[in-house]
Amino acid sequence: MLGVSRTYNDPCGIARALDAVGERWALLVVRELLLGPKRFNQLRRGLPGPSPNVLSQRLRDLEQAGIVRRYELEPPARVPVYELTERGRALEPILLELGRWGSQEPIASSAELSPDALLIAMKTTFSARAARDLDAEWGLILDSERYRVGVRAGAVDIARGRADHPVASLETDAATLRSLVFTGASLADAISRGMLAVSGPKRTVARLFGLFSRPAKLKP
Repeated sequence: MLGVSRTYNDPCGIARALDAVGERWALLVVRELLLGPKRFNQLRRGLPGPSPNVLSQRLRDLEQAGIVRRYELEPPARVPVYELTERGRALEPILLELGRWGSQEPIASSAELSPDALLIAMKTTFSARAARDLDAEWGLILDSERYRVGVRAGAVDIARGRADHPVASLETDAATLRSLVFTGASLADAISRGMLAVSGPKRTVARLFGLFSRPAKLKP
């Protein structure tokens, strides 16, 4: 657990949760690991705000809380990698609901979403009704990172890694994908401008983008 000086000293479950993940950047570190393990430099790319020292401290805090696990890749790499523990993965539905709630607030930053943050945002807006009986998988290369997007039984699964049997594969950057999914940008235009590369039937890519809705605005 975190040090006594940073505890709420409150037995409420909410307070105890905040003792573990309430420090600044902690939940965003969890966000960056929801789709799979990352090396420290990959975390830095997804979270350019905190200094390396602050990010290292947050990772140590989360390790001590049993939320993140650190291990080394097999030789010859021997590079430290961070992943969520079972306890850490249990935070996903909480973060998705927090994301849905927060997406109703006005955007006050001009910064672009990290690839993982964008894909998490897509999960928060996934429409099970639009998916209906769809059973398919897509391959995605987003800002040079490889992901797989699967839809089955009215649920979406997005994870880091290669798709086994994709109906189509696409390669783009986070800004372009965000515009295609959330602002109604033209698929054909993105392809013609070289902002999106598609391998496979374009109609299946259009179907994928149609599974996500724009976040609703907060009602006063």
